[in-house]
Amino acid sequence: MLNLNAKKLKRLAIVLGMVAASIMMILTVGVFAESGDAAAAGDAAVAAAATTTGLKAIAAGIAIGLAACGGGIGMGIIGAKTSEGISRQPEADGKIRTSFMLGLVFIETVVIYALLTVILIIFVL
Repeated sequence: MLNLNAKKLKRLAIVLGMVAASIMMILTVGVFAESGDAAAAGDAAVAAAATTTGLKAIAAGIAIGLAACGGGIGMGIIGAKTSEGISRQPEADGKIRTSFMLGLVFIETVVIYALLTVILIIFVL
């Protein structure tokens, strides 16, 4: 069984955040760079648009992937702790289940917000 306490979860969140920020910084460098042969041919705008579109796709994939992974991990932890709580105190089944469902709704809302952000990145920016 995976033993995750608050300290380990905080450390995991910091590491994942740093990895995501590093990847985003590395990917955005290509947006501002000009290709030598495309600039010489006068197609700098076309090359920049193609590069930007590709980087948007990569950024969208990373963003929704991290959101889905985070949501899945959160749902798994909540499910495990809910089962543990119900097994320890069966008489509090209703209250525990209500809190469980409310937690799942909030986690799913965050993932849907990430999906909307990704859609905005792809179609608006």
